[in-house]
Amino acid sequence: MTKEEKHLWYDFLRSYPVRFLRQKVIDGYIVDFYCHAARLIIELDGSQHFEEKGLRNDKIRTEKLENRNLTVIRIPNNLINTDFSSVCEYIDTVVGRLLR
Repeated sequence: MTKEEKHLWYDFLRSYPVRFLRQKVIDGYIVDFYCHAARLIIELDGSQHFEEKGLRNDKIRTEKLENRNLTVIRIPNNLINTDFSSVCEYIDTVVGRLLR
């Protein structure tokens, strides 16, 4: 688990009112965080995800997961470090929208 994943888990998702799991296996992929109630996957992306190969692999992975009627959101690791409160607000907004 990266330091960004630990930060998001211990400082927000672990005590979030809607249950999240960390490192859940779905369709052969290990997703960073998963909320069954909202059918939401949160992926934290390091710099390798913004290179050509990473972008291509993430596109395929996201499409496969979305074909299972799941929503995938991707958050850059650096955003966890620089604007954590906005990341938490964004996740809360997405969860709220998906649970409606």
